[in-house]
Amino acid sequence: MAAIASASSSGLILDKSGKSSARNGVSMFQYNGLRAVETMHVGSTGIRTTGFISTSGTCDYDQQKTFLDVDTFYNKLLDGVSGITPIDRFDASEYSVKFAGQIRDFSSKGYIDGKNDRRLDDAWRYCLVAGKRALDDASLGKDVLDKNWVLVGSGMGGISAFSNGVEALVQKGHKKITPFFIPYSISNMGSALLAIDTGLMGPNYSISTACATANYCFFAAANHIRRGDADIMVAGGTESPITPAGVGGFIACRALSSRNDKPHEASRPWDKNRDGFVIGEGAGLLIMESLEHAVKRGANIIAEYLGGAVTCDAHHMTDPRKDGLGVSSCIIKSLQDAGVAPEEVNYVNAHATSTLAGDLAEVNAIKKVFKDTSEIKMNGTKSMIGHGLGAAGGVEAIATIKAITTGWLHPTINQYDLEPEVTIDTVPNVKKQHEVNVAISNSFGFGGHNSVVVFAPFKP
Repeated sequence: MAAIASASSSGLILDKSGKSSARNGVSMFQYNGLRAVETMHVGSTGIRTTGFISTSGTCDYDQQKTFLDVDTFYNKLLDGVSGITPIDRFDASEYSVKFAGQIRDFSSKGYIDGKNDRRLDDAWRYCLVAGKRALDDASLGKDVLDKNWVLVGSGMGGISAFSNGVEALVQKGHKKITPFFIPYSISNMGSALLAIDTGLMGPNYSISTACATANYCFFAAANHIRRGDADIMVAGGTESPITPAGVGGFIACRALSSRNDKPHEASRPWDKNRDGFVIGEGAGLLIMESLEHAVKRGANIIAEYLGGAVTCDAHHMTDPRKDGLGVSSCIIKSLQDAGVAPEEVNYVNAHATSTLAGDLAEVNAIKKVFKDTSEIKMNGTKSMIGHGLGAAGGVEAIATIKAITTGWLHPTINQYDLEPEVTIDTVPNVKKQHEVNVAISNSFGFGGHNSVVVFAPFKP
């Protein structure tokens, strides 16, 4: 049986007025440990994300760091506050989709020097700030940094850097392409830059499985610890796709909601009137640590990573299997890896992107595995923050663990006309109190990539 324990806090990027911006960046970190699989233990001692939340409201904040804590992030989710607003990062007036879950007024001050900050793609900025804060808050000394592994992925890589390089080529010729074009475009650069900046000299690599990326990284990181390869892993996902090419590309795929008149109501998982997902961005990183190592150094353990699994639909580039077979087999394998029975699970943080095919395919898979769903609660974080693609699993892991530690589930907002096939309690529109026994967090990606990770309360 395997598990990860965790403790968390976070920050929210604010605009200069001190008001929480729509789709503001959220910084989070988490401390985790893990129960044993046979004689091995895996744990997580830090989770940190840059995510997205609120569209309105004021609150106290640190003017030096412009961050709010993780409780504020989760409280916004509990209050059902949408962070989806019109795009203002570029002129989207001619686009059929004009809104997104855009991070605004992000500050990397104190974490990235000004010269490098100006050059970086936002995906790498989010990753660096998230990773550095996670390491700081996990209280990991320099004596262990050279042994830490890094495993941070991205679904799309540095898409702004790539787009800028192509633009320079087309408009000015190849001699005007910046030397940073290739390095800042490739998808492994989040892991690499974090290691370079912090001296993490252990093995370092990246996984890219579209919207399942962060969960794949967590699963792989935990397995490295189980095998005894590492005591500590920095793992997660980062993404910044809200660019002309990113938004335009997903419009071409016919994947996005076009509810321009009411952006905050666009992401509506399981609702009959859903019309696609809302693109988002951010970074979600966990510092995962063996239980023995975490206990020895006195880490604050608040939840457990029990196990996980990955599978492939082997069906279509973008469409899920209608029968949900790839997803159901992934859930079953994750529970086997975690050493728990289906009846022990009573909370699902669903992938729930608000697409016509995907939402019902996931529900069908869940119902195949859990014959009796009367005790299960299921919610969709993306209803408020949009779809962070490769970072989504990281941010949603935080939401899952906060549900475990607070005993409150955030609502799935914009639930007005539920699909009749959805017979599971989706926590519609209003938060619910719920003592979580075992939770699963699902993430699925283009290409048929399926991933499920399992969390539970820490029990010493």
